[in-house]
Amino acid sequence: MVRVFNDRGACLAGAVVSDVVRPGVVRLSTGSWFDPASWDVSGALEKNGNPNVLTLDVGASRLSQGCTAQTCLVEIEVWRGEAPRVTAYDLPAFERR
Repeated sequence: MVRVFNDRGACLAGAVVSDVVRPGVVRLSTGSWFDPASWDVSGALEKNGNPNVLTLDVGASRLSQGCTAQTCLVEIEVWRGEAPRVTAYDLPAFERR
């Protein structure tokens, strides 16, 4: 497990070193549900490998509003802590009245 981070945010992800990807390049698949370590703290560690916390949220143009690119510069370090519990798939708690 590694922490992938830059000035925009950080997320945890599994890492596999392979010669399929060029040296110095990281590929992180999209599609994981957003799961921050804290909903109360802006920029909290994202526990589920969601790369959106690492990329700039700016549309390509006023017309398309598509993503400008799914690329960014990141740093990676081994996560030495315990793996946090992923809660993205837990049902929300509803208050009974």
